[in-house]
Amino acid sequence: MRTTYMAKPGEIERKWYVIDAAGKPLGRLAARIASILRGKHKTVFTPHVDTGDFVVVINASKVLLTGKKATHDAWYRHSMFPGGLKVTPLGELREKNPRKLVELAVKGMLPHNRLGRKLIRKLKVYGGPDHPHQAQKPEQLSVG
Repeated sequence: MRTTYMAKPGEIERKWYVIDAAGKPLGRLAARIASILRGKHKTVFTPHVDTGDFVVVINASKVLLTGKKATHDAWYRHSMFPGGLKVTPLGELREKNPRKLVELAVKGMLPHNRLGRKLIRKLKVYGGPDHPHQAQKPEQLSVG
């Protein structure tokens, strides 16, 4: 009789990856990052266990918004008071806070539960080409 392998949280090996976001479409970038954070690229993937790796994104300010997304798509938030809707176009959000743009795109592709909140903490996003995670010896990863 064969049994399904379930990964235990203590026996997961974590790696660090660096992804350069310059010139990459936001959606494809976010989908690839979400897959790595969840651990879907590993043979020991278990849906209810955090089997993923850490991801460092550099050059987030140079991420590509194709078509008219920079002007027509927007980020919405509400203060829960009457008239409290705030609308920020994605192009303006990319200029003001490029980290937030990538984080929101990836967060929307992760599970919306306790596991998703745990996974998003393994994402490190930086607007420029420098990051402080050299000690972890991250591997360069290309996104197609």
